[in-house]
Amino acid sequence: MGLTLVAMTNDPNPVEPDVADHQEIQQSLKRLDRITSWFKWNTTLTILLLVAALAVLVVPEVLGSNGLPQQFDISLIVGVLVVIMMIGNGYTLFHQRHFKVFRTRLAEQMQVAIKQRIRADKFYGMAILDPLTGLYNRRFGEECLQREIARAERLGSTLTVVLADLDDFKAVNDAHGHAVGDDVLRTFAGVLRATVRDSDLAGRWGGEEFLLLLPGAEAVGAAQLADRVREGFAERSSIGRDGEVVTVTCSFGVAQYRPGDGQRELFGAADRALYRAKRAGKNRVEIEAPVRTF
Repeated sequence: MGLTLVAMTNDPNPVEPDVADHQEIQQSLKRLDRITSWFKWNTTLTILLLVAALAVLVVPEVLGSNGLPQQFDISLIVGVLVVIMMIGNGYTLFHQRHFKVFRTRLAEQMQVAIKQRIRADKFYGMAILDPLTGLYNRRFGEECLQREIARAERLGSTLTVVLADLDDFKAVNDAHGHAVGDDVLRTFAGVLRATVRDSDLAGRWGGEEFLLLLPGAEAVGAAQLADRVREGFAERSSIGRDGEVVTVTCSFGVAQYRPGDGQRELFGAADRALYRAKRAGKNRVEIEAPVRTF
């Protein structure tokens, strides 16, 4: 599941006034198919009539040899053929007018459908993304976590979860205000986006806590990725207010999926590792059933 960032904008017209009906579009397409089929058969008939007229004019002896009654005048036959072609071409012009109307109407319907799809994608993004950071929200993260656990159980693949928590974030809000705190959260989200793989999921779990879902990663590799996030955030998280500079740090807890684990067990293991990182001095990465400490 790759990370996706959707821009959030206030839309003064949240509802599309024109609704593209799927059945109506299908009916228009069927009408266009019928008109196209008529053009095909009319062209075929016109060619056949022209061939017949040419045969009447160029090979009149054939008609005589076949015992065609004398009262059938060649000019009369040609005239009838010409009239038939004129009627067919006139009817074709009539259909061409309808073809243009249907084409214009279908184009309008498709434009409405495209707008609705864009709007639906935008609303879907609003439903699964955290509006402050642009990362996935907790609800979507829980859905993906459950799905990845089921896949790891089914395929026997590896899966690692990383919980991240900004250290002493409440003190940052209290000392510098929530606007600065929001900037810190957005900065950390930017570091996550720049560090994780396309197959990973990064989400805001709540407040100053974040979730990394790493399919196919083992605990040691996930801890190394978390440490790169920690270092990258340390380089970008210095904030200043009234001449004072404060550096915000972050702690990480890493847990690898074990066969039989559910969402509660896997998340609980990562939470325990995060708790150890906090107790050990913060600004560090801890692994549940530790393999290595950074």
